[in-house]
Amino acid sequence: MSLEKNLNLVKESISQASIQSSRHQEVTLIAVTKTVSSDVVKEAIQLGLSHFAENRSEKLIEKQEALEDYHTFTWHLIGTLQTRKVKDVINRIDYFHALDRIKTAQEIQKRATKTINCFVQVNVSGEISKQGISLDEVEPFIRDLAQFSAINVVGLMTMAPNGEEPEKIKEYFGKLALKQQEIANLTMKHAPCTELSMGMSKDYPLAISQGATFIRVGSQLFD
Repeated sequence: MSLEKNLNLVKESISQASIQSSRHQEVTLIAVTKTVSSDVVKEAIQLGLSHFAENRSEKLIEKQEALEDYHTFTWHLIGTLQTRKVKDVINRIDYFHALDRIKTAQEIQKRATKTINCFVQVNVSGEISKQGISLDEVEPFIRDLAQFSAINVVGLMTMAPNGEEPEKIKEYFGKLALKQQEIANLTMKHAPCTELSMGMSKDYPLAISQGATFIRVGSQLFD
């Protein structure tokens, strides 16, 4: 199936999920391009996509360098960022979705020449294999981030377990949504925390039903 047909199907799924859950807030579709070439990214741009994500900094830089004017688009880094690589990529991105260590925040503060919109990564399911802090750690961690003027905590991010039952996935997403609202209600200047980055190709309709405002879709678009 073509990228155009895939994109139309994803857009229709987003619309249906929003209607079914009585959602009125806009859902931003992020195209995860880690498995495709720069030429495919150019095709996606021609189809109107403007938010792109990579989970490795070197791949993000590679994609950007293949585009004549990458500044026209919004770039997301959604994977773990090693401290030594912060300097290479931090000023190339608009959003960082995996902040879960003070050490990383310190390096961002040192290297950033602009304010970086960050999602705090939360391991809601408690899986050992997943990165992120626990729900109980979210508030103290975000309070600690107040010392870093280069970091704007726009929201929370999580990934649901692979192969889990839909109702359990909804539960995890719902818990993150509750925590996001708790943080937003604190009205911290450095952490408006109005956004939720959750939902990927296999579960983004469930994420939308629980309040996702950013969804990260790869295989549903490009396979």
